[in-house]
Amino acid sequence: VLFGLGSAVRRDGSEGFAIMYLQLALAADPKSDVTLIQLAGIAENQDRQTEAIVLYDKVAKDSPFRRGAELQSGLNLADMDKKDDAVRTLSALIEENPSDTRAYLALGGVHASAKDYKSAAEVYERAIAAIGEPDRADWNLFYQRGIANERTKNWPVAEASFKQALKLFPDQPQVLNYLGYSWVDMNMNLDEALGMIRKAVDLRPDDGYIVDSLGWAYYRLGRFDEAVS
Repeated sequence: VLFGLGSAVRRDGSEGFAIMYLQLALAADPKSDVTLIQLAGIAENQDRQTEAIVLYDKVAKDSPFRRGAELQSGLNLADMDKKDDAVRTLSALIEENPSDTRAYLALGGVHASAKDYKSAAEVYERAIAAIGEPDRADWNLFYQRGIANERTKNWPVAEASFKQALKLFPDQPQVLNYLGYSWVDMNMNLDEALGMIRKAVDLRPDDGYIVDSLGWAYYRLGRFDEAVS
């Protein structure tokens, strides 16, 4: 009951009350993994990464939540500007289970956040090699590989990655937007790029980044009134 109350009020943005109920729930059941995960998540949101790591470390080693907790600890280390520690933690998780794409995405994200896009691209390459035949759920690996290669000016690989992501997930708005915007920025495939960005806006009309891309596309096409709108 206490855990349910804590989870419910957290969704309403009342973190203080959520912490109170969850701490009472943890006192009643100190080994409750789901309670530890909830408290750690609140600590993360409040930029209390050290506390979050301590809570994640309390999750039982044989718990189904343990690996997710370790991944989050690695990301928290990166948020604390401890990139080397984060890389070691996440690399160890990859070695432990090379088929878990979450660890690759986390490690690649750490490198990308530090603007080390070359290392990020290498991580995503390893992930794609590890999964073998990709399915729809793997679209994000190709999308992230595309971003990393675009940032390192390796456009042929980036473009192929975005296209593969769309092949796996044809209407993914982030990919439609990124590829469309990139084409517009390079003044190529403008009509197709405009169509992709329009579709992304239809799917995510409240996403300012995507709507901005549509304005940029109109601008590059000389359709200034539509760009202003």
